[in-house]
Amino acid sequence: MVTIDALPPDVRALYPFTPRTLTTAGGARLSYVDEGRGDEAVLMLHGNPTWSFYYAGLIRAVSPIVRCVAPDHVGMGFSDKPEDYDYTLATRIADVEQLVASLGLKRVHLVVHDWGGAIGMGFAARYPDMIGRIVVLNTAAFASPHIPFRIAACKWPLVGPLIVRGANGFAGPAVSMAMARRGLSDAEKAGLLLPYGSWVNRVAVSAFVQDIPMNAAHPTWTTLAEVEQGLVQFQNHPALIVWGGRDFCFNDHFYAEWRRRWPQAETIYLQDTGHYVLLDADQEVVPRITAFLTTGLGQA
Repeated sequence: MVTIDALPPDVRALYPFTPRTLTTAGGARLSYVDEGRGDEAVLMLHGNPTWSFYYAGLIRAVSPIVRCVAPDHVGMGFSDKPEDYDYTLATRIADVEQLVASLGLKRVHLVVHDWGGAIGMGFAARYPDMIGRIVVLNTAAFASPHIPFRIAACKWPLVGPLIVRGANGFAGPAVSMAMARRGLSDAEKAGLLLPYGSWVNRVAVSAFVQDIPMNAAHPTWTTLAEVEQGLVQFQNHPALIVWGGRDFCFNDHFYAEWRRRWPQAETIYLQDTGHYVLLDADQEVVPRITAFLTTGLGQA
């Protein structure tokens, strides 16, 4: 397992946190950042192939005002990477449910990106009365027939794991393909990639891809359908959609679908920004997301 001690000084400066751990019901250690105090928190859920490092700048901005919790899903970041874990959406939601319960949180605001959308909204659907503000970043929480060929190829039997785990053909290219407005610094690239330096450590990167349900025969289809059905509960919630218009995966089809489902949401659409919208447009969007999450809130 990769640990905080493996971070070079320049990366550590971007991620100045001391992660904590929780043992999940499946027996794996889940690493998470927990900054700030109180029983109200912003829960930040990453996708594939990122980890809590993706949210480091937002955590630094928000945590002095409202507590921030950002887990590394099992198999990602500093969490355990067992070969035989149940790497499914249902288990991801259950892991988040266990984490929130263990922390005694009574009010949760969500920030979700990529697979974090389905995970976060799956959790929210079970505890709608607990959910406050919601920030959506290039993600989905509903089924869609749209999948880029380059991701579909990573789902192919035998070939997919060779691409993703063997050649690092998912996490590796993402540090450039997921950006459009600017390039990542060397420290940012190192931080994003450090947990995924071997076949063993890329087990969940591959599993996340394999868990994308494209038809009703897939075991996660039913779980995703339940998540989708739960979205209607949040039509009147304060929500902010921040969208990178140059995302090759979560493209404008997904953006339009969010706007159709949540017409009450505020929107920030960035035509020149890629999938890693929180990093690609950090100078612009971190202050705006921070204001959305913290205005009128704060520790007693």
